[in-house]
Amino acid sequence: MNTRRYQMSRRADSVTDTGDRIVDALLARFGALPYDRIRLEDVAADAGVSLQTVIRRFGSKAGLVTAMAGRELTRIAGTREQHRGEPATRVVADLVAHYERYGDLILKVYAEAAQVEGLGEIARSGRAYHVQWCEEAFAPALEHLTDASLLRRRRAQLVALCDATTWRILRRDAGLEPAEIETALLELIAPLLAEDDG
Repeated sequence: MNTRRYQMSRRADSVTDTGDRIVDALLARFGALPYDRIRLEDVAADAGVSLQTVIRRFGSKAGLVTAMAGRELTRIAGTREQHRGEPATRVVADLVAHYERYGDLILKVYAEAAQVEGLGEIARSGRAYHVQWCEEAFAPALEHLTDASLLRRRRAQLVALCDATTWRILRRDAGLEPAEIETALLELIAPLLAEDDG
């Protein structure tokens, strides 16, 4: 291998690793603190880099937060792609597992989107992805519906039931365990997927 190319590749990997370390440090603080209480100096210290490195790489606190949200949205989409069109039991089980990992982060991004330049756009992209995912994940179970108005209503109901806010109510407010949430969601979703379209 060309020595220069190898050195450039190693340098690029190092830059990527440093960026991921900074984003990971921000992610930990973002999950625990309100946006206005997060300090870049603390993120830099957590990541083991200088404040100048953080600013040079991300420009500002808002730039770092949007980079974190964008990276996590990509990861979220990756995890949710795996079971589209499978039986509702599998779809719901995977959705609950997904929210156990990402639910609080998703809700915090929505709650703080207006405070952070660029975060609102990412939040809107996340919402649009959620709607599309719900429509596609349950599409086989809704194929029997011939009434366009009813189909539109069923899709909207499934989007609402599969929302992170519904998970929060069941998990955080009601204190249900993940297996109980799966059962509760399936009890709510099953009638929507019934063959009777009247």
